[in-house]
Amino acid sequence: MFSTYLERWSLTSNGEPIITHSSRLLPVIWQDKPAMLKVATDSSERDGALLMKWWDGDGAARVYAQEDDAVLLERATDKCSLLDMALNGEDDEASRIMVQTAARLHAPRPTPLDDSTTLERWFRSLEPAARTYGGTFADSWKIATTLLAAPQQLTILHGDIHHRNILDFGERGWLAIDPKRIYGERGYDFANIFANEDLPTVTDPERLQHQLPIVSKEADIEPARLLKWIAAYSGLSAAWFLEDDDHASAEKPLTVARIALAELA
Repeated sequence: MFSTYLERWSLTSNGEPIITHSSRLLPVIWQDKPAMLKVATDSSERDGALLMKWWDGDGAARVYAQEDDAVLLERATDKCSLLDMALNGEDDEASRIMVQTAARLHAPRPTPLDDSTTLERWFRSLEPAARTYGGTFADSWKIATTLLAAPQQLTILHGDIHHRNILDFGERGWLAIDPKRIYGERGYDFANIFANEDLPTVTDPERLQHQLPIVSKEADIEPARLLKWIAAYSGLSAAWFLEDDDHASAEKPLTVARIALAELA
């Protein structure tokens, strides 16, 4: 899988392969620079590579080369981690960094990016979950339909902003990786700051209550509207887990949705 691109782009392997459900990655050296060779195995990763290329290194890792299913990316080598920060007393600053990075990504670009997946399509898994299970799923779907019917501040979204997808690139600052390429209201991109399953504190109501004014102020979005996106996104996340028959993992985003819904009540 890697050999064709190692030869084509004159790359030297610089680490062990990383296998995910949607791609194959290999740390490499390109023109004396650390880089990451990524070969997509599904369409969402291919769309993400095109979005990274469109961002052109502004708020996201640079794309050095892209062809078919493969993309050669700038690689982060600094060790600072937003997840480590959030777990060790710097949750507020980690949230601010994610919002600031998202703001760079949401900024207008000189050329359009057509044919991106809409948020309406992205939410298609939530409606059947609402019909089948009711309860929190139905509440989340009701809020989602309201948000989607009257969107505000439309832009190209990252689609999966969380602590592991914003990395420390040293002098270049904090930059995004692994986008989904969605078009919709920018508020959606802030929801997963409150629902990242890697954080054990996301199911604590006090975390959401504390982070809400911080993210709301930094992102310049009304707290109530941000709560709606948190509830909608968390219901969607739980629905995705149920599609994979993973009922246990669905409980954490459902808890986050219930916390957001309770704050809205």
